[in-house]
Amino acid sequence: MAFAAEPGFRGWFIHNMAPIMFAALVVFLLLGYPVAFSLAANGLIFGLVGIWLGLFEPSFLQALPERVYGTMNNEVLLAVPFFTFMGLILERSGMAEDLLDTIGQVFGSVRGGLAYAVIFVGALLAATTGVVAASVISMGLISLPIMLRYGYDRRVASGVIAASGTLAQIIPPSLVLIVMADQLNRSVGDMYEGAFLPGLILASLYAVYIFLVSTIFPGAAPGLPLEAQTLRDPDQKSGPSRVLGAIAAAGFAYLIATGSLPGLTAGLLPGIANTLAWGVVAFLLLYYVLSGAAKLLTPSLFITLALAIAIGIFLMWESGVKFGADFVVLTMSATVGLAFVIAVLNRVFRLRLLSKLAEQVVFVMVPPLALIFLVLGTIFIGVATPTEGGAMGSVGALALALARGRLKFDLMRQATYSTAKLSAFVLFILLGARVFSLTFYGVDGHLWVEELLVSLPGGQVGFLIAVNALVFVLAFFLDYFELAFIIIPLLGPAADKLGIDLIWFGVMLAVNMQTSFMHPPFGFALFFLRSVAAKVPYIDRVTGKRMEPVTTGQIYWGAVPFVCIQLVMVALIILFPGMVTHYKSGGVQLDQKQIQQQFDNLSPGLDMPPPPALNFGNPQ
Repeated sequence: MAFAAEPGFRGWFIHNMAPIMFAALVVFLLLGYPVAFSLAANGLIFGLVGIWLGLFEPSFLQALPERVYGTMNNEVLLAVPFFTFMGLILERSGMAEDLLDTIGQVFGSVRGGLAYAVIFVGALLAATTGVVAASVISMGLISLPIMLRYGYDRRVASGVIAASGTLAQIIPPSLVLIVMADQLNRSVGDMYEGAFLPGLILASLYAVYIFLVSTIFPGAAPGLPLEAQTLRDPDQKSGPSRVLGAIAAAGFAYLIATGSLPGLTAGLLPGIANTLAWGVVAFLLLYYVLSGAAKLLTPSLFITLALAIAIGIFLMWESGVKFGADFVVLTMSATVGLAFVIAVLNRVFRLRLLSKLAEQVVFVMVPPLALIFLVLGTIFIGVATPTEGGAMGSVGALALALARGRLKFDLMRQATYSTAKLSAFVLFILLGARVFSLTFYGVDGHLWVEELLVSLPGGQVGFLIAVNALVFVLAFFLDYFELAFIIIPLLGPAADKLGIDLIWFGVMLAVNMQTSFMHPPFGFALFFLRSVAAKVPYIDRVTGKRMEPVTTGQIYWGAVPFVCIQLVMVALIILFPGMVTHYKSGGVQLDQKQIQQQFDNLSPGLDMPPPPALNFGNPQ
C-alpha cells in the first residue's frame, strides 16, 4: 500500500516507519531481550501504532493466526528435528572419538597430521551430525590435549578445531540450509546439492592453510613420534611409500581433473589447459598426504585404492554423471563399498591384505559414510525428500548406536530432550519473525528495503558487496538462525529482482554467516572451545609433564586466519558460481521448440481453416 505524504512529525513517522521498526528491533536485541520475543513484540507494538495512525484496519492483525498455523504446517521444517536427533545420537554414541583416534593415526606421521585429521573428521561429522556445538566440543575434548601434548602451537590447534566444527553449517545436512531454503522459498534438496561442493572446497582450503603453516613453521604443527603410532604393525616396513603415494594420487587426480571440478573454472582456461591445471594441483596436494600416509599402510591398501579409482572412472563414464555433488556421492559410495567388502574378507579369512591400521580405518569410517549416502545420496538422486532423508538418517543413527552397543535409555532421553529444545528454539524465532514481518510488510517495509538495495551503484556486483559486508558485520552480534530469520527475507526479494539465482545467493550467504561462529569476541564456536580447553596449568596424563593452559587470546588469534579463509570462500563462490549452480545440471531441461514440434505432430490440423458450415435446411 502507498501512504499519502503528510506534513509534520506524523507524516515523517509514517513515511519512515519501516526503518524505525528495524532500528527498534536492533535496540531490543542490544538490551538483551530474547530474539523471538523481540521480533514478536516489535511486530505487535508497531502493528497497534499503525492502526492508531490509520495505516491499516484492526482486522489487519487477524492474519496472525493464519501465519502461525502456516508455519506449524510447514513440512520442510520437520527436517530440523530429524537431523538434529540424528546428529546428537551419533555424537553421544562415541563416533567422533573413534574417528579422531583412527584418522589421527593415519595422518599423524605427516607434519600437521593431527590438524589434517581434525579437518577430515570435522567434515565427516558435519555430513552426519550437522550440529556445530557437538563437533567443536567433541574435537576440543579429544584432539586439543593430544595436539598440545606433541607440541602444536596453541593458536593453530584451537583455530583448526573451531573452524572444522563450523563446517557443520555449510556441508549438508546443515540445519541453517533448511532454514535458508524455507526463507528463500526454494527446494532444500537443491540447496543441499548446491552447498555440497563449496563445503568440501572450504575444508580443502583449511587443509591448504595447515600445509603452508607446517611448511613455513615446522615447529607449529609437528608429526607424531613413532611411539605415539599405536596402531602401527610391529613388523611393518615403510615400503615404497613415495611410489605408491604417487600412483594413488595420480588416479585420484585423474578423477578430479575429468570429473566435477574443472567445470568451475571453465571460463578461465581452454579445455585441455583447464583440465591439466586441475590435475596438477590435485596431484600435488594428494601426493603429499598419500605418500606420507603410505608409511603407515601396506601396499595392499593402495591396490584397494586403485580398484576404487577404476570403479569410480567406470561409473563416471557409464552413468553419465560427471559433474557436481551426484558424482562425488557416487564415487564415494563405490569406494566405501569396495573397501568394506575387502576389509570383511580380510578379517574373516585372515588374508593379511590390510594392515591393522587400514582395517581399523575401514571399519570406523564405513558406518558414517554409509549413513551419508543413505541421507544425502537419496536426496540428491531424488528418491527421498529432505524430511524423509532426515527420518531415514535418524533410524540409521539409532541402528549404528545399537550395533556399537551404546544405545541406552539415558542417551535416548538426552538426545530427545536436546532435539525438542533446539526445535522449539528455531520454531519460536520463526513465529516471532512471522509476527514482525506481517507489520513490516504491511507498512511496505519490504519495498523500502528492496528499493534501497536495488538502487545501489554497481548493479549485481554492488548489491553483492553491500549485502556481504552487511551480513559480515551483523554476524558479530547475531547468530546464524537470527540472521536467517531476520535478514534473509529482506534480501531475497531484492536479489530475485536483480536476476540472481537464489540457491547460489543462499549458499553464498550461508558461508558468510558461518563467520558468526568464528568472530572474536562473540563467536559461539570460540565459546564452545573455551568451555572445554584447559584454563589452568595441568599435568598431562601420558607424558607427566606440566602443561600450560590455553588462553582466550590464543583462541581468538587462532580463529582470525580461518575467518579470512571463509571470506576467501565467499569470493570464490562469487567468482565461480558453477560450484553452486551445478545443481541445475540434474534437473529436467525443457526445449520449447521440441515441445511445440510435438504438439504440431499430434494435431497437424490446428492451423488449417475450419470446414464450411453444414446446412440441414429449415426445421420442419
